[in-house]
Amino acid sequence: MAVARAGVESAVQRVDVSTFTVPTEAPESDGTAEWDETTIVVCEIEGGGASGVGYTYGSPAAAVVVERRLAPLVEGRDALAVGAAWQSLVAAVRNDGRPGIAAHAIAAVDTALWDLKARLLELPLCRLLDAARDEVPIYGSGGFTSLSVPELCEQLADWVGQGIPRVKMKVGRAPDEDVARVRAAREAIGPDAELFVDANGAYSRKSALAFAQRFAEHGVTWFEEPVSSDDLAGLRLLRDRAPAGMDVAAGEYGYALAYFRTMLEAGAVDCIQADATRCGGITGFLQVGALAAAHGLDLSAHTAPALHLHACCAVPAFRHLEWFADHVRVERLLFDGSPEPSAGVIRPDLGRSGLGLELKRADAQRYA
Repeated sequence: MAVARAGVESAVQRVDVSTFTVPTEAPESDGTAEWDETTIVVCEIEGGGASGVGYTYGSPAAAVVVERRLAPLVEGRDALAVGAAWQSLVAAVRNDGRPGIAAHAIAAVDTALWDLKARLLELPLCRLLDAARDEVPIYGSGGFTSLSVPELCEQLADWVGQGIPRVKMKVGRAPDEDVARVRAAREAIGPDAELFVDANGAYSRKSALAFAQRFAEHGVTWFEEPVSSDDLAGLRLLRDRAPAGMDVAAGEYGYALAYFRTMLEAGAVDCIQADATRCGGITGFLQVGALAAAHGLDLSAHTAPALHLHACCAVPAFRHLEWFADHVRVERLLFDGSPEPSAGVIRPDLGRSGLGLELKRADAQRYA
């Protein structure tokens, strides 16, 4: 039963969910996947005269889970009691399987609830979450294996030219070409910008070790998913034997806290990644941040920069946020209030409550 707090009427009155599919500008690929569109599932929750928005990237099936399984649990609840709602959502998908589509659905609903709560209290979400910082470092990310070398170099150099001092490229689809592409990328961005590589689990353990040595010759400081993120022993091997100054990272495919705990206890990474659109929304993301801090490691946020911004401000031990080209484009197309980088960081707009995002319905409808 919903109750009023501090004079705020907070009953959830309505939950809506929409799915939009945005074609990419050209076919894209990484070390293990190819795609030509991005699907975003948007959840809107109304209550107390306000509306909150949340979203996830993934299968349209997540919208079905929201509509049929989760929305009835949220309607009528106290919108200010997000933690209680999150617990009920997690319990509701026990027999459906928490990882995967159900976790994506929970993420969209949880984020919309946090946005609604902040709007009801007329606060930017970062203030509600008790921000530890007022700006978030980003790294430019794209560098798809589908890009030609000139296209790759142009994209990475453009980010560095905008003042983003760290950039990431994909490797692993054509291993014989990877070292040459990394060399070209380094020449394009100059000696001072940080260069990251992401294999998306494409290499074997011994191949990844060999590539780590060769990438280090070109100043690579971040090796993401050199092997499958399910291969914790392989990640630990890479972490132990990679050249000094090269961090091994993984975690973007985590859906529940136990996944991250297992990865951290295995000593598999130097920096753990999490994605709020997968790991249960803002609530799940903050849990991972606390767990990482307890293990003495930083958290790096995976993609969806407009959604992650406020939560990243509140994470105690935080490294950076992925300024992922596809999601930056989608968020600019579909939302007013998407952040813009300046000198390698993005900042919350403290003049807007909640996430500071407004769905551009007319623009979005063409992708429905």
